[in-house]
Amino acid sequence: MTQWHWDPETYLQNMLAEVPSYPNLQAETAKATATVQAHTILELGIGTGETAKRVLAEHPDARLTAIDSSPEMVERARAVVPQADLRLARLEDPLPEGPFELVVSALAVHHLDAPGKEDLFRRIAKVLEPGGSFVLADVVVPENDADVVTPIDGVYDTPDRVDDQLQWLRDAGLDPETVWSYKDLAVIRATRPQLRE
Repeated sequence: MTQWHWDPETYLQNMLAEVPSYPNLQAETAKATATVQAHTILELGIGTGETAKRVLAEHPDARLTAIDSSPEMVERARAVVPQADLRLARLEDPLPEGPFELVVSALAVHHLDAPGKEDLFRRIAKVLEPGGSFVLADVVVPENDADVVTPIDGVYDTPDRVDDQLQWLRDAGLDPETVWSYKDLAVIRATRPQLRE
């Protein structure tokens, strides 16, 4: 995946060319959020707003806060979800103050290296409500090399294996499960345990 993703005009066309299962990934991401009772949602890497639109269809009464590091993408997303609180920020920056019942990220976290992912997962756990969930949809390193579909540059794109990410989510105090996977794509839902009385 290359820097074209900063251009809202060509984003979808190029995404479909490089990630043929993009529509399925989007559908599975929204589906993974459907069982979460969410009135407050944080999206990390809103892009053009495609994921936000689908997730908000599942949670029409929710208040969405979202970040993206691209001013062009934030402006495009503002047209799609004008009611959202959109902020220009990177995944490495402090997250918006929670708590949130749902955190979602699609095709953004793979831009972080392994320590960056571990750090992000810890920070996500801190802004999640007890009982809340983090839904991660992303490019992963598949077990079988023949399942590599998405072009990866190894510099800007640094995906990791699903089992490593599941362990980092557990280390952050979350209970993760893989809810969908296909070749080099996966959707993981990780829930923050309820507080014990």
